[in-house]
Amino acid sequence: MSQGQKLKTGACMCGAVTFHVTGPFRDLIMCHCNQCQRASGHHVAATAAPIENFEFTEDQGLRWFQSSDHAKRGFCEKCGSSLFWQMAGNKDRSIFVGCLDGDVDLPVSMHVFAKGRKSYYSLEENVPVYDYYPGADNEG
Repeated sequence: MSQGQKLKTGACMCGAVTFHVTGPFRDLIMCHCNQCQRASGHHVAATAAPIENFEFTEDQGLRWFQSSDHAKRGFCEKCGSSLFWQMAGNKDRSIFVGCLDGDVDLPVSMHVFAKGRKSYYSLEENVPVYDYYPGADNEG
């Protein structure tokens, strides 16, 4: 985890979901699994923070989709923005960095499920690449 305790704000496109979250924020993970690609239209760049550090200032549009036996995805039902990923029993919530306001000054720590990557883009050099998620059950 990065040590920053900085407050971040975020929102969906239409404003039906807005939130504040305080770190520490995990370094970025780029996920290339089929589910992330379908949910976002590309791979997902995500950080994470402890669930108890989230405060929703607006959540009328927030809905959760149970995307697998072990995880759910948070999105806005009004505009369709993909916002979060939450593993069952985990104390952290992944945040899709595109929904955060301003710059996200965190390094990329790894690419996961990289064998699912589409050929039109390249991965950064000197960043670990895995065809699974280290420490998990290898599902997206």
